[in-house]
Amino acid sequence: MDEDSVDFEQLYQGNLGVGPHMPWDIGAPQPLVVELADAGEIGEDVLDVGCGLGDNVIFLASRGHRATGVDGAPTAIRQARERAKAQGVDVEFAVAEATRLDGYENRFDTVVDSALYHCLNEPARNDYLAALTRATKPGARLHLFCFSEELPESFPTPFRFSEASLRETIGKSWTITRLRPALYASATTAADLLSVETALLSQPIDPEALARLGVDEHGRLQLPVWQLTAVRP
Repeated sequence: MDEDSVDFEQLYQGNLGVGPHMPWDIGAPQPLVVELADAGEIGEDVLDVGCGLGDNVIFLASRGHRATGVDGAPTAIRQARERAKAQGVDVEFAVAEATRLDGYENRFDTVVDSALYHCLNEPARNDYLAALTRATKPGARLHLFCFSEELPESFPTPFRFSEASLRETIGKSWTITRLRPALYASATTAADLLSVETALLSQPIDPEALARLGVDEHGRLQLPVWQLTAVRP
């Protein structure tokens, strides 16, 4: 999968052949986000950057946080607003470029990045981290989940990261307080993934590699990620 080949607006419109559901659309907040909220690690003003269909930020708003969700795909934001309205939850949604975050200077004390970082190439990652610094207050916390090098090479994602690479890149501007392996809930089974022909696949997926991944009680893949928490100086 090439980082320049994915048009997320086309993806959310259903034009890239991933099937009827986004692979990350579990219809609920990520369990890792719920754990953070339960542990009191989400501040009053929270930004979900790359919020997609909005389940994480809707959940956080339902817990009483002032919640903002931004995404570069207008279709995703439209559907996220519909989900929030259906649940009676007040969330500020906006179409915004994650590498700029114009209009959000010095605003947030928490940022949630639920699988956006691994979609960005190196120049975009640097711009993104600079944008996060501008958008947050001193002492703000960043909670980030991104694919690790344990993910099979044939799995469709632009990038995988080692612990060292995250420490080198994010640690330049933020103080990393937690960096550990974790599992990320997906909406797809191995059979689903193997049966879908999609423009996102640059090479065939190895069934044996998929078989080594964990699954939940519904047979949905649990994907290896890094869970990172960092504090803005």
